[in-house]
Amino acid sequence: MKNLAGPTSNRFVSQRLNLHYVDWGNRDAPPLILQHGGRDHCRSWDWVAEELRKDWHVIAPDLRGHGDSQWSPEGNYAMDAFVYDFAQLVQTLSYETVTIIAHSLGGNIATRFAGLYPEKVAKLVNIEGLGPAPDHASETIGAAKRLREWIEAKRAASARVPRRYESLRTAYQRMTSENPFLSEEQARHLTIHGASRNEDGTWSWKFDNYLNVWNATDIPYEDKAALWQEITCPVLMLWGTDSFAASPASDGRLDHFRNAELVEYEDAGHWLHHDQFDRFMQDVRAFLG
Repeated sequence: MKNLAGPTSNRFVSQRLNLHYVDWGNRDAPPLILQHGGRDHCRSWDWVAEELRKDWHVIAPDLRGHGDSQWSPEGNYAMDAFVYDFAQLVQTLSYETVTIIAHSLGGNIATRFAGLYPEKVAKLVNIEGLGPAPDHASETIGAAKRLREWIEAKRAASARVPRRYESLRTAYQRMTSENPFLSEEQARHLTIHGASRNEDGTWSWKFDNYLNVWNATDIPYEDKAALWQEITCPVLMLWGTDSFAASPASDGRLDHFRNAELVEYEDAGHWLHHDQFDRFMQDVRAFLG
Protein backbone atom coordinates (compact mmCIF):
# COMPACT_ATOMS: atom_id res chain seq x y z
CA MET A 1 0.00 0.00 0.00
CA LYS A 2 1.28 3.46 -0.88
CA ASN A 3 2.28 5.67 2.04
CA LEU A 4 -0.11 8.45 2.98
CA ALA A 5 1.07 12.02 2.63
CA GLY A 6 1.46 12.57 6.35
CA PRO A 7 1.34 10.86 9.74
CA THR A 8 -1.64 9.77 11.80
CA SER A 9 -2.33 11.33 15.20
CA ASN A 10 -2.59 9.12 18.29
CA ARG A 11 -2.85 9.43 22.06
CA PHE A 12 -1.46 7.63 25.07
CA VAL A 13 -1.90 8.24 28.80
CA SER A 14 0.94 8.99 31.19
CA GLN A 15 0.49 10.17 34.78
CA ARG A 16 -3.17 10.95 33.98
CA LEU A 17 -2.21 13.22 31.08
CA ASN A 18 -3.35 12.62 27.52
CA LEU A 19 -0.21 12.88 25.44
CA HIS A 20 -0.05 13.07 21.66
CA TYR A 21 2.21 11.40 19.12
CA VAL A 22 2.22 10.97 15.37
CA ASP A 23 2.82 7.66 13.62
CA TRP A 24 4.38 7.61 10.15
CA GLY A 25 3.38 4.01 9.42
CA ASN A 26 5.51 1.07 8.24
CA ARG A 27 4.75 -0.99 11.35
CA ASP A 28 6.86 -3.97 10.26
CA ALA A 29 10.02 -1.86 10.31
CA PRO A 30 12.13 -1.29 13.46
CA PRO A 31 10.85 1.54 15.68
CA LEU A 32 12.51 4.94 15.59
CA ILE A 33 11.41 7.64 18.07
CA LEU A 34 11.98 11.29 17.14
CA GLN A 35 11.82 13.40 20.31
CA HIS A 36 11.62 17.19 19.97
CA GLY A 37 13.04 19.76 22.37
CA GLY A 38 11.66 22.51 24.59
CA ARG A 39 8.87 24.76 23.27
CA ASP A 40 8.86 22.75 20.06
CA HIS A 41 6.47 20.12 18.68
CA CYS A 42 6.46 16.72 17.00
CA ARG A 43 5.82 18.08 13.50
CA SER A 44 9.21 19.80 13.51
CA TRP A 45 10.55 16.34 12.58
CA ASP A 46 8.46 16.01 9.40
CA TRP A 47 11.39 16.43 7.01
CA VAL A 48 13.44 13.83 8.91
CA ALA A 49 10.48 11.46 9.14
CA GLU A 50 9.82 11.68 5.40
CA GLU A 51 13.41 10.64 4.72
CA LEU A 52 13.42 7.70 7.16
CA ARG A 53 9.86 6.34 7.01
CA LYS A 54 10.68 3.77 4.29
CA ASP A 55 13.21 2.01 6.52
CA TRP A 56 11.80 2.73 9.99
CA HIS A 57 8.53 2.79 11.88
CA VAL A 58 8.78 6.45 12.87
CA ILE A 59 7.02 7.71 16.00
CA ALA A 60 7.22 11.39 17.01
CA PRO A 61 5.68 12.32 20.38
CA ASP A 62 4.72 15.73 21.75
CA LEU A 63 6.13 16.24 25.23
CA ARG A 64 3.70 17.17 28.00
CA GLY A 65 2.84 20.85 27.71
CA HIS A 66 3.92 20.93 24.07
CA GLY A 67 2.21 20.65 20.71
CA ASP A 68 -1.06 18.74 20.94
CA SER A 69 -0.27 17.05 24.26
CA GLN A 70 -2.14 18.04 27.42
CA TRP A 71 -0.68 20.69 29.69
CA SER A 72 0.17 19.60 33.23
CA PRO A 73 -2.52 21.15 35.49
CA GLU A 74 0.03 21.90 38.20
CA GLY A 75 2.75 22.93 35.76
CA ASN A 76 4.90 19.89 36.50
CA TYR A 77 7.68 19.93 33.90
CA ALA A 78 10.43 18.36 35.95
CA MET A 79 12.88 16.00 34.26
CA ASP A 80 11.60 12.94 36.12
CA ALA A 81 8.09 13.60 34.77
CA PHE A 82 9.41 13.85 31.21
CA VAL A 83 11.49 10.69 31.56
CA TYR A 84 8.51 8.80 32.95
CA ASP A 85 6.37 9.92 30.00
CA PHE A 86 9.01 8.70 27.56
CA ALA A 87 9.27 5.34 29.32
CA GLN A 88 5.48 5.10 29.32
CA LEU A 89 5.37 5.67 25.55
CA VAL A 90 7.87 2.87 24.93
CA GLN A 91 5.92 0.54 27.21
CA THR A 92 2.52 1.49 25.78
CA LEU A 93 3.70 0.71 22.26
CA SER A 94 5.22 -2.59 23.50
CA TYR A 95 8.67 -1.94 22.09
CA GLU A 96 11.45 -4.25 23.24
CA THR A 97 14.13 -1.96 21.83
CA VAL A 98 14.04 1.45 20.17
CA THR A 99 16.35 3.70 18.21
CA ILE A 100 16.11 7.38 19.16
CA ILE A 101 16.89 10.73 17.57
CA ALA A 102 16.35 13.51 20.09
CA HIS A 103 16.97 17.24 20.28
CA SER A 104 17.79 19.56 23.20
CA LEU A 105 15.40 18.86 26.10
CA GLY A 106 14.34 15.73 24.24
CA GLY A 107 17.97 14.63 24.03
CA ASN A 108 18.36 15.11 27.77
CA ILE A 109 15.27 12.96 28.36
CA ALA A 110 16.25 10.23 25.89
CA THR A 111 19.80 10.05 27.20
CA ARG A 112 18.59 9.52 30.76
CA PHE A 113 16.18 6.85 29.50
CA ALA A 114 19.09 5.12 27.75
CA GLY A 115 21.05 5.12 31.00
CA LEU A 116 18.13 3.78 33.02
CA TYR A 117 17.21 1.09 30.48
CA PRO A 118 20.34 0.45 28.39
CA GLU A 119 18.95 -2.84 27.08
CA LYS A 120 16.03 -1.02 25.45
CA VAL A 121 18.00 1.44 23.28
CA ALA A 122 19.76 0.21 20.14
CA LYS A 123 21.24 3.55 19.02
CA LEU A 124 20.90 7.17 20.08
CA VAL A 125 21.41 10.39 18.15
CA ASN A 126 21.67 13.27 20.62
CA ILE A 127 21.38 16.78 19.17
CA GLU A 128 22.62 19.27 21.78
CA GLY A 129 20.77 17.42 24.51
CA LEU A 130 22.83 16.98 27.68
CA GLY A 131 21.56 19.87 29.74
CA PRO A 132 23.80 22.55 31.25
CA ALA A 133 27.56 22.21 31.52
CA PRO A 134 28.85 21.24 34.99
CA ASP A 135 29.99 24.79 35.75
CA HIS A 136 26.65 26.34 34.79
CA ALA A 137 25.12 28.64 37.40
CA SER A 138 22.13 26.35 37.93
CA GLU A 139 24.53 23.57 38.88
CA THR A 140 26.48 25.59 41.40
CA ILE A 141 24.08 27.84 43.34
CA GLY A 142 22.67 26.59 46.62
CA ALA A 143 19.39 24.70 46.83
CA ALA A 144 17.64 27.35 48.94
CA LYS A 145 18.47 30.17 46.54
CA ARG A 146 17.49 28.03 43.57
CA LEU A 147 14.11 27.21 45.15
CA ARG A 148 13.41 30.86 45.99
CA GLU A 149 14.17 31.90 42.43
CA TRP A 150 11.96 29.09 41.13
CA ILE A 151 9.01 30.19 43.31
CA GLU A 152 9.30 33.77 42.07
CA ALA A 153 9.58 32.62 38.46
CA LYS A 154 6.54 30.36 38.83
CA ARG A 155 4.50 33.22 40.28
CA ALA A 156 5.51 35.42 37.37
CA ALA A 157 4.59 32.69 34.87
CA SER A 158 1.17 32.19 36.47
CA ALA A 159 0.35 35.84 35.85
CA ARG A 160 1.65 35.85 32.30
CA VAL A 161 -0.87 35.78 29.46
CA PRO A 162 0.26 33.80 26.41
CA ARG A 163 1.45 36.13 23.69
CA ARG A 164 -1.19 36.66 21.02
CA TYR A 165 -0.43 37.28 17.36
CA GLU A 166 -2.92 38.98 15.07
CA SER A 167 -2.29 36.46 12.31
CA LEU A 168 -0.23 33.40 11.42
CA ARG A 169 1.89 35.73 9.32
CA THR A 170 2.84 37.68 12.44
CA ALA A 171 3.68 34.44 14.27
CA TYR A 172 5.70 33.35 11.25
CA GLN A 173 7.70 36.58 11.36
CA ARG A 174 8.44 35.93 15.02
CA MET A 175 9.63 32.42 14.10
CA THR A 176 12.02 33.72 11.44
CA SER A 177 13.42 36.41 13.72
CA GLU A 178 14.24 33.78 16.37
CA ASN A 179 16.12 31.51 13.95
CA PRO A 180 17.59 33.23 10.88
CA PHE A 181 18.95 29.90 9.60
CA LEU A 182 15.41 28.66 8.80
CA SER A 183 14.23 28.64 5.21
CA GLU A 184 10.87 30.22 4.38
CA GLU A 185 9.35 26.75 3.94
CA GLN A 186 10.68 25.52 7.27
CA ALA A 187 9.49 28.57 9.20
CA ARG A 188 6.04 28.38 7.62
CA HIS A 189 5.65 24.68 8.43
CA LEU A 190 6.85 25.08 12.02
CA THR A 191 4.48 28.00 12.55
CA ILE A 192 1.42 26.25 11.11
CA HIS A 193 1.90 23.22 13.34
CA GLY A 194 3.18 25.14 16.35
CA ALA A 195 0.39 27.68 16.81
CA SER A 196 -3.34 27.46 17.53
CA ARG A 197 -6.17 29.95 17.18
CA ASN A 198 -7.61 31.68 20.24
CA GLU A 199 -11.28 32.42 20.82
CA ASP A 200 -10.84 36.04 19.70
CA GLY A 201 -9.27 34.95 16.41
CA THR A 202 -5.67 35.65 17.38
CA TRP A 203 -2.95 32.99 17.45
CA SER A 204 -0.65 31.74 20.23
CA TRP A 205 2.07 29.14 20.43
CA LYS A 206 0.82 25.79 21.67
CA PHE A 207 3.34 25.30 24.49
CA ASP A 208 2.54 26.02 28.15
CA ASN A 209 4.07 29.23 29.55
CA TYR A 210 5.18 27.30 32.63
CA LEU A 211 7.80 25.67 30.40
CA ASN A 212 9.69 28.95 30.52
CA VAL A 213 10.48 28.16 34.17
CA TRP A 214 13.15 25.50 34.48
CA ASN A 215 12.50 23.09 37.33
CA ALA A 216 14.19 23.96 40.61
CA THR A 217 15.37 20.49 41.58
CA ASP A 218 17.18 17.87 39.54
CA ILE A 219 19.66 15.10 40.18
CA PRO A 220 23.24 16.31 40.78
CA TYR A 221 25.73 16.38 37.94
CA GLU A 222 27.52 13.36 39.39
CA ASP A 223 24.32 11.32 39.14
CA LYS A 224 23.76 12.44 35.55
CA ALA A 225 27.29 11.36 34.70
CA ALA A 226 26.67 7.99 36.36
CA LEU A 227 23.58 7.52 34.18
CA TRP A 228 25.56 8.38 31.04
CA GLN A 229 28.14 5.78 31.99
CA GLU A 230 25.42 3.11 32.05
CA ILE A 231 24.55 3.63 28.38
CA THR A 232 25.73 0.68 26.29
CA CYS A 233 24.47 1.61 22.81
CA PRO A 234 26.41 3.70 20.27
CA VAL A 235 25.72 7.42 20.67
CA LEU A 236 26.12 10.07 17.97
CA MET A 237 26.31 13.59 19.43
CA LEU A 238 25.77 16.55 17.13
CA TRP A 239 26.51 20.17 18.06
CA GLY A 240 26.26 23.43 16.09
CA THR A 241 29.22 25.78 16.29
CA ASP A 242 26.87 28.80 16.25
CA SER A 243 24.70 27.44 19.05
CA PHE A 244 24.36 28.81 22.56
CA ALA A 245 24.89 25.28 23.92
CA ALA A 246 28.46 24.48 24.95
CA SER A 247 30.08 21.50 23.28
CA PRO A 248 30.47 18.48 25.61
CA ALA A 249 34.01 17.99 24.32
CA SER A 250 35.15 21.18 26.05
CA ASP A 251 33.91 20.42 29.58
CA GLY A 252 34.43 16.69 30.08
CA ARG A 253 30.85 15.52 29.60
CA LEU A 254 31.79 13.45 26.56
CA ASP A 255 34.24 11.44 28.67
CA HIS A 256 31.37 9.84 30.61
CA PHE A 257 30.10 7.90 27.56
CA ARG A 258 31.43 4.47 26.67
CA ASN A 259 30.78 4.64 22.95
CA ALA A 260 30.08 8.15 21.72
CA GLU A 261 31.17 10.21 18.72
CA LEU A 262 30.85 13.99 18.61
CA VAL A 263 30.39 15.85 15.31
CA GLU A 264 30.27 19.63 15.21
CA TYR A 265 28.45 21.50 12.44
CA GLU A 266 29.65 24.83 11.12
CA ASP A 267 27.04 27.41 10.05
CA ALA A 268 24.48 25.78 12.31
CA GLY A 269 22.79 26.83 15.52
CA HIS A 270 20.86 24.91 18.14
CA TRP A 271 18.44 23.45 15.56
CA LEU A 272 21.22 22.06 13.38
CA HIS A 273 18.91 19.39 11.94
CA HIS A 274 17.04 22.29 10.32
CA ASP A 275 20.04 24.49 9.61
CA GLN A 276 22.16 21.81 7.89
CA PHE A 277 19.51 19.28 6.92
CA ASP A 278 21.32 17.51 4.06
CA ARG A 279 24.49 16.98 6.07
CA PHE A 280 22.46 15.93 9.09
CA MET A 281 20.59 13.29 7.12
CA GLN A 282 23.81 11.98 5.62
CA ASP A 283 25.40 11.58 9.06
CA VAL A 284 22.27 10.05 10.57
CA ARG A 285 21.84 7.52 7.76
CA ALA A 286 25.48 6.46 8.07
CA PHE A 287 25.12 6.07 11.84
CA LEU A 288 21.81 4.23 11.78
CA GLY A 289 22.71 2.05 8.82
